[in-house]
Amino acid sequence: MLTTRYLPGSPCWIDVSSPDAQASAAFYTGLFGWDSISLGPEHMDYRFCRIAGRTVAGISPLTPSRQDAAWLTYFQAPDAGVIAKTIEQAGGTVLAAPREIAGQGGMALFADPEGAVFAVWQPGATKGLGLVTEAGSLGWVELYAPDPAAIRAFYRAVFGWRIEDLPMGDTSYPVISPAEGDESSAMAGIVQLQSGERAHWLPYFEVPDCDATVALARQLGGTVRAPAMTAEGVGRMAFVADPFGARFAVITSSA
Repeated sequence: MLTTRYLPGSPCWIDVSSPDAQASAAFYTGLFGWDSISLGPEHMDYRFCRIAGRTVAGISPLTPSRQDAAWLTYFQAPDAGVIAKTIEQAGGTVLAAPREIAGQGGMALFADPEGAVFAVWQPGATKGLGLVTEAGSLGWVELYAPDPAAIRAFYRAVFGWRIEDLPMGDTSYPVISPAEGDESSAMAGIVQLQSGERAHWLPYFEVPDCDATVALARQLGGTVRAPAMTAEGVGRMAFVADPFGARFAVITSSA
């Protein structure tokens, strides 16, 4: 389960890149009940999104290294420079070199060998998200990969992740935990990518009522990519895109 006790290699931040940060803020605040605070022109109008004063996500303008509307998952790294070298040695690509963010921490942007884009966050004053696993916040992430078996070696080399195949119906589901975590630290899964799609990381947001959230997303200008469905023992989930095409999932987890 995700927590705000951020171990190395665990998801610690998410943000969505947008051609119109204000419009994206209107969509997500309407959908999840967030409030949105701009950091001002000196930070390119980057926005913190919060619930009851606790940060749940960010909204970023498009940049030279992030030219498409998309959600980005950041993984905690004690040293962004060291992990950048490890990623290159393991066959990944550096899309944006490590840099300091005004004393808040350090970040860098990468693509894995199959093309999925992700980031690392070296904590400074900002340790990570202030709220996870509760309504309106990040509850899970998934890697959609063309070769789920092959990509494991890359992420194990980079983050030291433990990856365990759990039975799910007639198949199995690879579940990721951080190297320093225990059996309760599962944080992500790996899914077979459909033909014609690009490899990507997908965030899941916990919601009180999956079906109601899907209906609201439509009303706010979003697109439903896959309608709500129930996975036994997991919950009810649906796959959505915001008005600019950034993909995410919503889930009402089983009790």
